[in-house]
Amino acid sequence: MFSYVTGKGEDLVFLHGWGGSTASFEGVAKRLNGRYRCILFDLYGFGKTPIEREMTLDDYADGVERALSDLGVERAIVVGHSFGGRIALLLAARKSPLVRAIVLTDAAGMRPRRSLRKAWRRCKYRWRKRLGLSLDRCGSPDYRALDGALRRTFVNVVNRYQDDSLSFVDVPTLIVWGKRDRDTPMYMARRLRRGIRDSGLVVLDGGHYSYLDSLGQYVAVLGSFAESVYGMDMDCGASRCGDARRMDRDAQGVEPDSAARI
Repeated sequence: MFSYVTGKGEDLVFLHGWGGSTASFEGVAKRLNGRYRCILFDLYGFGKTPIEREMTLDDYADGVERALSDLGVERAIVVGHSFGGRIALLLAARKSPLVRAIVLTDAAGMRPRRSLRKAWRRCKYRWRKRLGLSLDRCGSPDYRALDGALRRTFVNVVNRYQDDSLSFVDVPTLIVWGKRDRDTPMYMARRLRRGIRDSGLVVLDGGHYSYLDSLGQYVAVLGSFAESVYGMDMDCGASRCGDARRMDRDAQGVEPDSAARI
C-alpha cells in the first residue's frame, strides 16, 4: 500500500474517501506536520495502490494495519473521511492495538433511513434484472464508473453497515461533520455520537468534504484533539475522552465557525 509520510512527532494517519488518494488530506497534513508525523495512504484501487482482487472492508483494515506496522507505528490517531471513516471505525471496533484514537469526518457506514426514492430504485433494479434488461443505468454514479474487482469491492463495502459495532469502540473518538452534508447526512453523525461512548461531535460549515470546505477550522479542531489525546495521562480512567466530550458540549448551539475554534 503506497504511503506518503511528512513531518515528525506522534503519528496522525489519514484515510481518504472513495475515489481519493494521498492528495485528499495533503492540505491538512501540511498544516500539522510541524507537530506530528502525518501518514497518508493510497487505499487499494486508488492512486498508486492497485487492486488485484475483490476485497472487503476487513481486507482494507488488514492492509492499513500491515502498512502501519511496516512504518513502525505503535499507536496512532486514525483520521478517516467517508469510506476512510468506515475503515477507521472498523479498526477501533475490533480493538486494533495500533489505534490510539479516531476522528470520523463525514464518515460512511451507517445504515441510511428508508425513503420512497430508494425503495423505487431497488424495485426498478430487480424488475429490470428479472426481465433480462440492461442494468447499465442502474446504481449510483460511483458504481457505474467502476468495473471488475473494484466494482465488486464497492458492492461489498456499501452493503456493510456498522451500526451494531459502535458500542465496541473504546478509544477517544471525535466526530466532525459538515452541516450541509447530503451524502452522509447529519442524522448519521448524531447516530455515531449516541452509539460511541464519550465521543464528541463538532459541526462545521460545509458539505461532505467539510475538512476542505472549512480547512482552517478543521485543522484547528483536529490539532486540539490530537494534542489532548497525546497529552493524556495513561491512568485517566473514566475521563479517557474528556476533551472530545468537552468539544461536543461546548459546540452545542454554537455557530460552526465558533465551534471549530475550540
